[in-house]
Amino acid sequence: MADVDTLVRRLRAAGCVFAEDEAALLLDETPDPDELERRTARRVGGEPLEQVLGWAAFAGLRVHVEPGVFVPRRRSELLVTEAVARVRPGAVVADLCCGTGAVGLAVATAVPGVDLHAVDLDPVAVRCARRNLAAVGGHVHAGDVADALPVTLLGGVDVVVANAPYVPTAAIAGMPPEARDHEPAVALDGGVDGVDVQRRVVAAAARWLRPGGTLLVETGEDQVPLTAAAFAAHGFDPVAVRDEEHDATVVVGTLRADHAPDRPAAPQSPGDPA
Repeated sequence: MADVDTLVRRLRAAGCVFAEDEAALLLDETPDPDELERRTARRVGGEPLEQVLGWAAFAGLRVHVEPGVFVPRRRSELLVTEAVARVRPGAVVADLCCGTGAVGLAVATAVPGVDLHAVDLDPVAVRCARRNLAAVGGHVHAGDVADALPVTLLGGVDVVVANAPYVPTAAIAGMPPEARDHEPAVALDGGVDGVDVQRRVVAAAARWLRPGGTLLVETGEDQVPLTAAAFAAHGFDPVAVRDEEHDATVVVGTLRADHAPDRPAAPQSPGDPA
């Protein structure tokens, strides 16, 4: 059996703040000594613990995580809480920039019977999301937030959730190495002011949502005014929700009934008249 104290010392020397907790998880999850050594070496080398173990704890669930994918953060549980309060069974829910699908999974688990659709560009994220959402009957679409969902959903989605990247480009270099070096830049980089991707998400959500539908976007505390401005520019009435304990912020907006975004017509079938 591995020497717990030695394992803790190795993890602490590598900069792991919660070395004791991580050592306990590695030992519990890895009975094979050779595999334990491989996993420990990966963690000491800077790989996120969740990628090493193959799962992340999120909203009371175990979410499948693969190397190279964005790791769900506990702060995103605020996004889940706020979404669940607005979702009813049978609702159509879209999780944009879904990553592993953790947010959509947690919402669909809390509110059984939702029609869940998730979207991401990253192939690893899409693969993880498909595995995670199979249990709740979720549909995962690979592509851009603007056009990856089925056209039949245009104007018919009830709730859109999004943890789009919101770290300003210049701040990426100052992130912890485990995120900066082991998670995809597309899941972190929010552009010059951190809101570039959010603006695209808000614009897309205004097309997908029904009038009166709800958009919820996780954002940084510094980005709240910019995120809220994007909401207002696309027909939403935004409100910011803050959780100081978990350093989490979500902007929530209802699509005004008088807002009429441009929506392309559904494609005609070959038998339809021109």
